[in-house]
Amino acid sequence: MRQYGAEFFGTFWLVLGGCGSAVLAAAFPGVGIGLLGVSLAFGLTVLTMAYAIGHISGCHLNPAVSIGLWAGGRFPANKLLPYIVAQVLGAIVAGGVLYLIASGKAGFSLSADFASNGYGEHSPGGYSLLAALVTEVVMTMMFLIVILGATDGRAPGGFAPLPIGLALTLIHLISIPVTNTSVNPARSTGVALYVGDWAVGQLWLFWLAPIAGALLGALVYRLIGSNQASLQAVPQTERNAA
Repeated sequence: MRQYGAEFFGTFWLVLGGCGSAVLAAAFPGVGIGLLGVSLAFGLTVLTMAYAIGHISGCHLNPAVSIGLWAGGRFPANKLLPYIVAQVLGAIVAGGVLYLIASGKAGFSLSADFASNGYGEHSPGGYSLLAALVTEVVMTMMFLIVILGATDGRAPGGFAPLPIGLALTLIHLISIPVTNTSVNPARSTGVALYVGDWAVGQLWLFWLAPIAGALLGALVYRLIGSNQASLQAVPQTERNAA
């Protein structure tokens, strides 16, 4: 249960920090942090939580990551569903906290997208469904390759959170204009449920594409990496269960 609790609070922090920066700070008059600041905020949430809870739960914070780690032989199947449930619940609670904060400003409206992911007319840059699909699959695939490589036993010990956090920052720098960047079904769900309407209608893509990308990433790393890759990102109890 400690592992599931860690995933709940870790994902809560990711959504509150990442989506919160987009909703509250990205366009703040005069000192808005913009695309670069939002990208960095998402990377920092993962970086800080990796050091805070990585030794407890592995710090997945993302159903696609959990599925990718399972496909890569790093995570036991019997913990997939509880991890995903904890991640989604943490994201939804964070979305609720963000809504309470954001709605405290006069003139606030959920129609401004509330950091939801979208394609077509709901893409920040007006990108098509196909463009959004390709972006989310490829970005998640590369994210999983970085995660699996950084946590390989042959990689420098203790530094994995840095490349993983920086990779997520880079992913956001590339793909915010296309989809507002998901690569994480929990993150997408946590804010889409409050927007409803189009955000829920398009949510399917932000489950399907990241999971497909994560599976591809695991496959690629199995091909280029060792079959004996370390399980250092997974607590000892999970290694035994695997």
